[in-house]
Amino acid sequence: MYHATMRKPAIVLCTCLLTMTTQAQQSHKWAVVLHGGAGVIERSHMDLKTEAAYQADLQTALMKAADTLDKGGSALDAVETAIRFMEDDPLFNAGRGAVFTAAGKNELDSAIMDGSNLKAGAVAGVTRTRHPISLARAVMEKSPHVMLIGAGADEFAAENGLEMVDPSFFFTERRWDGLVRELQKEGKPVPPRPAGSPPAGKPDAKLMFPIESPEAHKFGTVGVVALDKQGNIAAGTSTGGITAKMWGRVGDSPIIGAGTYADNRSCAVSGTGTGEYFIRLTVARTICALVQYKGMSLQAAADEVIQHQLTDMKGDGGVIAIDTKGDMVWSFNTPGMYRARISEGGKAEIGMYKDQP
Repeated sequence: MYHATMRKPAIVLCTCLLTMTTQAQQSHKWAVVLHGGAGVIERSHMDLKTEAAYQADLQTALMKAADTLDKGGSALDAVETAIRFMEDDPLFNAGRGAVFTAAGKNELDSAIMDGSNLKAGAVAGVTRTRHPISLARAVMEKSPHVMLIGAGADEFAAENGLEMVDPSFFFTERRWDGLVRELQKEGKPVPPRPAGSPPAGKPDAKLMFPIESPEAHKFGTVGVVALDKQGNIAAGTSTGGITAKMWGRVGDSPIIGAGTYADNRSCAVSGTGTGEYFIRLTVARTICALVQYKGMSLQAAADEVIQHQLTDMKGDGGVIAIDTKGDMVWSFNTPGMYRARISEGGKAEIGMYKDQP
């Protein structure tokens, strides 16, 4: 009787500790921020149908991430889910909406990073993998490396069962027209129309309305940063790069620390802009370092890098960022940036222009 009596409090204590631990693990409110590229995004270049289309798709991508987090999914899951949607959306310069290189090809870059352990994966110059963000995650989780490029990255994707497509899958008439205009402006030859592309002049099924300024996605990218219920953050970025880029050019998006970075001790960042400047400034890591080592607020750190350091170098673009407290910020020095955010229990905020909150 003595021993049985003594065991009961121990069982109760263990149960209480387990309950407290579970409650602590679930005490974080989830949050997510995303962007769809920065550039010359102005009302004067945007008709109502185009604006409505972007708002609707930003909302859809945001809610896909939010739903994942609300169901207890990880920040990595939310990042990947939203970016996969945007990679399939021809409105955005990633995946199926990617811009063309000067050689008339779509070369795709992507990266993802886990703030809980600093693991990261990235790919550059892929041409046959439908979802580069999923390939970046596979590199992180199924290889000993951080970055794979070109044909080797596509081969790794196929070996790991990711969906592969013909390069013509990424073709959109809108982006091809943008390439032709850019090359003609630069006085450079226009390459042959890609094999497998639809007949010339056939409009894209989803883009039956006038589209925004051709400059709007000169530096376009998509990205997501998220905080999950476990208190972990993650970042992901995916892009087609810049219109008429040199064959083999790689920007900041897949460079860990430049266009993508996540660390639970500071913040998670995804950038969009002139990649060469973002690489030189290590934009994403610098923002996190200002938070971690200087104790700056997330907004102040983002503004310091984008509004001062990047602007002083005459670079352009923007970032989204999140921390483990649930602070959600963005900062950009371009006329506009497609962006959206939401936190658990809150309302979605969607913006496109500079004068919006």
